[in-house]
Amino acid sequence: MSEARVPVNIAILTVSDTRDESTDKSGKLLVERLTEAGHTLHEKCIRLDDIYQLRAQVSQWIADDKVQAVVTTGGTGLTGRDGTPEALSVLFDKEIEGFGEVFRMLSYEEIGASTLQSRCVAGVANGTYIFSLPGSSGACATGWDKLIGPQLDSTNQPCNLVDLMPRLLET
Repeated sequence: MSEARVPVNIAILTVSDTRDESTDKSGKLLVERLTEAGHTLHEKCIRLDDIYQLRAQVSQWIADDKVQAVVTTGGTGLTGRDGTPEALSVLFDKEIEGFGEVFRMLSYEEIGASTLQSRCVAGVANGTYIFSLPGSSGACATGWDKLIGPQLDSTNQPCNLVDLMPRLLET
């Protein structure tokens, strides 16, 4: 159990074929939330919804010892171009199944049955947490405020993901 809040070094990836820095509301929201929580932004970028570009970017971050968490937004839907879960799931050493389950439960309270269209996922890869959220800023707010933020808060009890970080690469 941590007594003082431990800052986490986080990378943000917006997945979109149409957004740029001026129109990326979801990426901006996530940067604001992580900064307000006392965490550090390692890098933020926008990549096309292409599984190989996404996989390459996230692979670069999980290979960097400085990056402790990656949060993506976008590409989790059902259309032909939505490939974030396929891009990232193969990188996971362990999937965090509860993330998608709880996200959809919380989202159901906000948008009803439309939440079944969300294929958000999370996992651990090379000791780095990866969280994949839908592209809407509302979904990002829900995901950060109710799941990611509290779990990346080292003072959150009874447990949090930060306390597990030193043990993620145990063999």
